Amino acid sequence: MPSIARFPLLPYLFACLLGLFALCGFWYGLGQPVVLPDVASASHKLQCASYTPFDKDQSPFDQPFKLRPERMDADLALLATRFECIRTYSMTGLEALPDLARKHGLKLMIGAWVNSNPVDTEKEVDLLIASANANPDVVSSVIVGNEALLRKEVTGPQLARLINKVKANVKQPVTYADVWEFWLKHPEIAPAVDFLTIHLLPYWEDDPSNIDAALNHVAQVRQVFGNKFAPKDVMIGETGWPSEGRQRETALPSRVNEAKFIRGFVVMAEHNGWHYNLIEAFDQPWKRASEGAVGGYWGLFDADRQDKGVLAGPVSNLPYWPFWLSVGGVIFVATLLLGGRVRSTRAALVLPLLGALAACSIGAWGELARVTSRFASEWLWAALLLALNLLVLAHAALSLNNHTGWRQRAFDRLEKHAGWLLAAIGFAAAVMMLELVFDPRYRSFPSAALLLPALVYLCRPVRVPRREIALLTFIIGAGIAPQLYREGLENQQAWGWALVNVLMVAALWRSLRARKA
Repeated sequence: MPSIARFPLLPYLFACLLGLFALCGFWYGLGQPVVLPDVASASHKLQCASYTPFDKDQSPFDQPFKLRPERMDADLALLATRFECIRTYSMTGLEALPDLARKHGLKLMIGAWVNSNPVDTEKEVDLLIASANANPDVVSSVIVGNEALLRKEVTGPQLARLINKVKANVKQPVTYADVWEFWLKHPEIAPAVDFLTIHLLPYWEDDPSNIDAALNHVAQVRQVFGNKFAPKDVMIGETGWPSEGRQRETALPSRVNEAKFIRGFVVMAEHNGWHYNLIEAFDQPWKRASEGAVGGYWGLFDADRQDKGVLAGPVSNLPYWPFWLSVGGVIFVATLLLGGRVRSTRAALVLPLLGALAACSIGAWGELARVTSRFASEWLWAALLLALNLLVLAHAALSLNNHTGWRQRAFDRLEKHAGWLLAAIGFAAAVMMLELVFDPRYRSFPSAALLLPALVYLCRPVRVPRREIALLTFIIGAGIAPQLYREGLENQQAWGWALVNVLMVAALWRSLRARKA
């Protein structure tokens, strides 16, 4: 800890207390539990949940494709405590599922995966028919295809022929599942099925609904379908809300919002006598590869089969916030130690607040990287941005005082290369801005990765080594308005990204001016 000789003690203590208060408030504010009415208990089981039996290290694209019977056994034992049935999407690798469902007292809605390959589709349909006929006590209904019309892998007449083939060979009710708009676009499918299975996901709508309007949207669509297709029943075959991921217009993923939606939906559905299936039982990390971070976090339980608090009990958006608080505490103390002896009131005030800012922003970037990183390249990118933030923190902490010894040598090296450091940060900001302007659908907003560098170099410009900084400044600045336009002015995450980039543009511009001086 810094010496108290010639030390502005009171300002330093005040700033330390303020920084610690901000640090604790930030992480507790993200993680504080919210109490909501329960909808599931030992005496009240919910209707159905989507189930794909992959461990967090597995994917349907794995070769060879191999599911683990012991995993399915444990999963069904857990799901049987909350649900009456489960819904599946494919027949491949699930031969053991009917016996396991029987063992745990669960019903099955089994599905055949229909795609553009007729050989694969026929194989799935034949397995579907065989399983339904072999397990009439367990299989309550069968689903011929999931969102195949949405993916444009089959035509309406082709799908209707497959449905009629299955109907002619099984005794259970037969349906097809797709996003609700595609039932309206393909009216020839409705006469072929025994009941309609529609997907209602307010987050993914072309006009996304915020959490407060989402349930009303579901109710309106369900009423339209109930009236239009009567007397056939309409099952809501997928509905839910993501617990992690990027905001879409006003639709904000979070654990609390997922719990609000699911609990509110179940109450509404059971009050109205609707048949429903929730998506999904367990988080599926493999879906992030095609849907971005949000695709992996629709589960009622996480990928480790831990309860996310969606159905019952208090729910927290960040239940492991104490971990990030402890990480932040280490960063805070390390900043004070690195800064060394402070001799001015300015340094005494700024150093602890710098440590608190770094502890919050670096921790937030670490959490975002944990949620969003899917491939080795993305983990490497996250690590590089983390390293840049740590170098900026060291440079800023050392710049507050005159030092001797190793601190002075470290500062001299960082000061010598500060322009290149800012150039690297500007390049990263430009790359991420271009991604969010031209390919934003599945990308999260990495605001936390730029906040510390933007503020540090806004307050302390450095001499940049190359005029290319001007180009980076232009790219970042030019992207701010288009990305806001694409995301909508009610998207708080987009506004956060825009404001951080305004700071970054200002920091780059000030450094360009400093170079001219």
